[in-house]
Amino acid sequence: MGRLAEASNATWLARLEDPASGPLVVYKPISGERPLWDFPDGTLAGRERAAYLLSELGGWCLIPRTILREGPRGPGMVQDWIGELDGDPDGVVHIIRVGDDPEGLIPVLRATDEAGRPLLVAHEDASDVRALSVLDCVLNNTDRKGAHAFRCAGQLYAVDHGLTFHAEPKLRTVLWGWAGKPLPDKEIERLSALRAALESDAEQASELRSYLAPIEHAALLDRVRELLGTGRHPEPDGAWPAIPWPPI
Repeated sequence: MGRLAEASNATWLARLEDPASGPLVVYKPISGERPLWDFPDGTLAGRERAAYLLSELGGWCLIPRTILREGPRGPGMVQDWIGELDGDPDGVVHIIRVGDDPEGLIPVLRATDEAGRPLLVAHEDASDVRALSVLDCVLNNTDRKGAHAFRCAGQLYAVDHGLTFHAEPKLRTVLWGWAGKPLPDKEIERLSALRAALESDAEQASELRSYLAPIEHAALLDRVRELLGTGRHPEPDGAWPAIPWPPI
């Protein structure tokens, strides 16, 4: 149907089967992936599929159904489009004025507007958003912008997971509101289930492993074990920028 112009890599809005009324999807062909200095070429689509599989294996179920398949511009990632074409989803990251009532929000970043007036970037203080922050830690997500997490009909969704699973610590996110705090019991349960799944020969775990280099899969297991060992949300360590740009 057309290219999504704001995306950094070639990203297309498409329909499956019937061009007039078929289901809407996002299509990211491998041929349109922009080369990066820190990720191997042609691997972002596979990382998107792997992120979906991991979300399902751990019971988070926050990433829309994502598959790999052939398309008009070659093989690539195809993901369910969430929401309506003529409506904006409800974001969980907000920009507020200093002095505004932040009830239900956790400020994480100071900013300024075009006139130099102070602002705050804040995210919802909600259990599902907190769960997403844990999922991002496991994925080693280096690009959790505010627009990539939103609600539709009350359900939280997270999209854009090409920059994940690097072997080196690269977590960049706007969801730092629980840094250093104990992990909820539910997240400990999910991490334990994920560790067991990743260490098994289950079909989804084997497929996930096929999209990663051995060092990346080993680092993934290390992150899960470390989160279970500390029992706490990680904190920025200063060795890598903690906030993606742009943050929203």
